[in-house]
Amino acid sequence: MSNPHSHHHISNTQDPDPQFPNPNDDPNPNHPLQPQSHPQPRRPRGFAATSAASAAAGTINKSRKEREKEKERTKLRERHRRAITSRMLAGLRQYGNFPLPVRADMNDVLAALARQAGWTVEPDGTTFRQSPAPAPAPNNTSNMGTYQVMSVESPVSGSSFRNCSTRASVDCQPSVPRINESLSPASFDSIVVTESDTKVDKFTSTSPMNSTGCLEAGQLMQELHCGEHGSSFSETQYVPVFVMLSSGVINNFCQLMDPDGVKQELQQLKSLKIDGVVVNCWWGIVESWVPQKYEWSGYRELFKIIRDFNMKLQVVMAFHENGGSDTSGMFISLPQWVLEIGKDNQDIFFTDRQGRRNTECLSWGIDKERVLRGRTAIEVYFDLMRSFRTEFDDLFTDGLISAVEIGLGASGELKYPSFSERMGWRYPGIGEFQCYDKYSLQNLRKAATSRGHSFWAKGPDNAGYYNSKPHETGFFCERGDYDSYYGRFFLHWYRQVLIDHADNVLTLATLAFEGIQIVMKIPAIYWWYRTSSHAAELTAGYYNPTNQDGYSPVFEVLKKHSVTIKFVSSGLQVPETDDALADPEGLSWQIMNSAWDKEINVAGHNAFPCYDREGFMRLVETAKPRNDPDRHRFSFFAFQQPSPLVQSAICFSELDYFIKCMHGEINNVES
Repeated sequence: MSNPHSHHHISNTQDPDPQFPNPNDDPNPNHPLQPQSHPQPRRPRGFAATSAASAAAGTINKSRKEREKEKERTKLRERHRRAITSRMLAGLRQYGNFPLPVRADMNDVLAALARQAGWTVEPDGTTFRQSPAPAPAPNNTSNMGTYQVMSVESPVSGSSFRNCSTRASVDCQPSVPRINESLSPASFDSIVVTESDTKVDKFTSTSPMNSTGCLEAGQLMQELHCGEHGSSFSETQYVPVFVMLSSGVINNFCQLMDPDGVKQELQQLKSLKIDGVVVNCWWGIVESWVPQKYEWSGYRELFKIIRDFNMKLQVVMAFHENGGSDTSGMFISLPQWVLEIGKDNQDIFFTDRQGRRNTECLSWGIDKERVLRGRTAIEVYFDLMRSFRTEFDDLFTDGLISAVEIGLGASGELKYPSFSERMGWRYPGIGEFQCYDKYSLQNLRKAATSRGHSFWAKGPDNAGYYNSKPHETGFFCERGDYDSYYGRFFLHWYRQVLIDHADNVLTLATLAFEGIQIVMKIPAIYWWYRTSSHAAELTAGYYNPTNQDGYSPVFEVLKKHSVTIKFVSSGLQVPETDDALADPEGLSWQIMNSAWDKEINVAGHNAFPCYDREGFMRLVETAKPRNDPDRHRFSFFAFQQPSPLVQSAICFSELDYFIKCMHGEINNVES
């Protein structure tokens, strides 16, 4: 950079031609009669030099701070832009029938809109339109041309009529409107209809859209809206429905409690035309007292009754405790011999930052540690599965058992026990990281050392407590430590432990149940989903902040084992003003589409035992997405029933309605 003091001096009397200097000019630049050039400033020395340097450093620091602030403002603007884009893409997928990929950008949106309107978009971006068909004669109505507006059944067509009022290039005819071929892809931004457009004064304005020059756009949009939100599921794909039997049918001594009551319940379910039932086989019951001594007698009696009713059976290998929170109210702990080991070695259980142990399931840190009477946790799980496969070989051979679900964590779901109510957690708390047993800390220390940062071998010390909110912590708040170098390292490691556990257990499960459909359950952690950090998902083991896809790496492992994921559907509609910034619909969309993109089968499971009509319809909409271009659907749905079902007349009738919708038997039903 040039010095500002080094510019040449310009005399008052300008030379008419610089190539021929004035002979009167004195070549001596120091002539007293000539204007003098500014002398070069002296370099300051001593104290003056120190003062000048300090001033320059202050200016540099101030400039650096301004640049940092501008970077943060840019990040905020980018996050806001991505949030808006995400909502637009979700609307186009859900209501516009657009097959957009999970991580779509605006190029994908433009290409989809252009193709929807009849344009050809090649992979390199080349966009063109095919030559139009010859114009028909005025009195010939058999050939209306190639480029007609789509039929009303397409969700985009309703918004296409908005073009009739805003684009003069569109021919508005009372019969069949046409799209002008001169429209460019850039003009299709008017096709996108925001959600608010479909709710407030849709058809009462005096705009040209309601004129008779176009089709009855208001009427067509109204029919379209009814088609989207109506409840007609006739001729839709058949989704099998299984009903979960109460955990209390088998007591802690593996005895069938009430055979007559079970028969009565199955008779009621049979009248609803359900496809089968789901039974939990509890590790704490089957192998309760002595290692590798399994008791199956109660389950054998129960399965015989189910076979007599000619119903399909799905079995859950439940390696966790039942806290009595389900409809049975029965507490089922881990095996007693495991709890005895835990008295001497409490590190076999998940541990939080305060050192409190969670006995809901075994820590994943001992998956390959021989601390269970000479066996690893993985070997213990495999021995139980192999015993079940041998004991009920006849049921597998006859095809009575159609699927086996493998419990992989707390509540049988693939997650850390981060939301334990016995630890004081209440919704919508963010939960706590569960990695403070000595085996997990050894694993973390090894990972940090191999990374070259041994001081990272610790859990976050500013992640709050079970009932904290993201903005109250230094780790999960906006621009918090979760996105720092250490935060990214820790969260990657935390998720990798979850993935490795699933991989290890499912490897042995597919070996024990070869040829049988394997199912595993994915949790629905939808609170704080509309924040940048997704704090609740992070503590549960899913590294799914705004700039990450936390489920795709997990599904890569599940795809390797050809498993079916069972997703817990809440069936709830959260208001926009929800303090927990929850988004169950957004979460379910991400999980299901991420799985379907990897060609993984998806099943469903309800989070609550009873719903009203509207809640049931949301479950059906989730199981059978109406506007999915690939016609994806749940492979089955497992319904958690109220208890007792026969005494819940109101919910019983709604369940009957729900099953008929899932089977595609409902013709004309009020919304």
